[in-house]
Parts: sequence; C-alpha cells; structure tokens
Amino acid sequence: MSLFDLRACTLGHEHIAHAHAHHQLILATCGVTELEIEGHGDRVTGGRGCLIPYAHHHEYEGDGENRTLVLNLPLGALGTLRDGEDMERLFDRPRFFPVPARLNQLAGTLMVQLEQYPALHSEIAALLLRALYLHLEDRTAAADPGFPFARRANERLDLARLNAWIDRHLADDIRVEQLAALCALSPGHFHACFRELTGTTPLAHVQGRRLDHARALIRHGSLSLGHIAALIGFRDQGSFSRAYRRHFDLAPSMERQRALAICRVAGKSS
Repeated sequence: MSLFDLRACTLGHEHIAHAHAHHQLILATCGVTELEIEGHGDRVTGGRGCLIPYAHHHEYEGDGENRTLVLNLPLGALGTLRDGEDMERLFDRPRFFPVPARLNQLAGTLMVQLEQYPALHSEIAALLLRALYLHLEDRTAAADPGFPFARRANERLDLARLNAWIDRHLADDIRVEQLAALCALSPGHFHACFRELTGTTPLAHVQGRRLDHARALIRHGSLSLGHIAALIGFRDQGSFSRAYRRHFDLAPSMERQRALAICRVAGKSS
C-alpha cells in the first residue's frame, strides 16, 4: 500500500465483513452506507463520517447510490505530516462523527479533483485529513462521543435528507416544527443543533435553497418571475424580488437579462 491510499467509489449492496491492518477514514458526499464496528452500528451519509482504527472488525453494505471517499492509512503514515503525532489521535478508537456542511462540500470538491488528477491522491488525502483534524479539534472533548457510539442530538441531522424534503416543498409554508419532526427533535433543540452543524438558522437555510432554485429557473427557463415566485413559496413577486436582490446583490430581472444576453452571444457564435 502507498503512503496514502485514497479512492472515490460507490459502495454497492454486497455485504462485506472484514478487518484490516491499517486505519481507515470513510466520508460520503451523498447516499447511505450501513456500517457496524464490532457490534455497534450507524450510517455513513453526507452528514456523518466514520473512523476505523486498524484491526477492528467491521461490516458494511452500501445503497448502491452513494459516492464515498475511502482513505486507507498504513500504521505510521501520519508521522510524515505536520502535526502527525497529534493526528494519530483521530484513530485512538472507532467512532462516527458529524460532518458539517463545509466539510461535506470540501469532500465533494476533493472527490472531483481526485477523479480528474489521480496522481495527486496523496496530496488530496493529506488535505482531507488536515481538514478533518481541525474540525474534530474544534469540538470539545466533552462533546466528542466515545465508543460505543452514543448518538448526540445534532448527529441525527441528516442534511442531505432534510434538503431533499425542503426541495420537494419549496412552494409550501415550511416551518421549523416540520423540519424538527423529521429528525425526532424538539423545535428548540433542532434549531440549536442545526445552527451548530451549518452555521446558519433553519429558516435562513430554507430561504437560501428557495433562491438558489429560483436562480436556476431564471437562468435556464422562460417562466415569468411571478410564476417562479409562486413556485418557490413567495406570496408575491415584490417580496421575491427584494429577497433575491438581498441574497445575490442582483435583481431577478437583471439576472434574466444577463442570461438572455449570454444565450444570444452563444447563438451567434455557434
């Protein structure tokens, strides 16, 4: 095995059970993998990763739709990195851990880079490890669960699942109580956990997804702005336009004019 063995893959429906003589980090950008370490199970998702120290028996089965980063680390490999001795603590015991949105986004970016530039897999692996180390170091020791894994409330937040639900209900009046119920949490507790995980409030997150969806419709469709406003849950075009301008620093009408101009230029050049 090379110093850092990092690969991007899709874990299928086959049930695998084994142990290995190296540490392993597993992160997913989407999908679900059911994983059990010495009798203690959990799920690897876009919002939840896993660290498996060497010689620990584990079993897993993917959903066939995940995109997963698997990093295998020979014993002693971390010693080649800055803060390597401290980073060895990442693997002092098996654990699942919450993956905030910013770390999930970084994993997605690095997955693309890995697929485009496989020769850089060691450098990409080192960057990923450093980011994970800094993320876990920011968490207090009291909040860091030990083995077996006692799932904390904010680790019940499957952000990918929440986003999928939000996107299906953009035209509706989405309330924090509804999102909290999806995670089996009280609204107050959900709000606090969501802010800890994403750095923003649930309703601000919903608003951002509404406006991102609106931008795609404006750029790539011909629906009127009023129709788009209704589709994403605004009561009228005026409130939609004001929110859009605050979010993107650009009026939706100007966004459409830019998109049309780009299309005209592309049509002339083709």
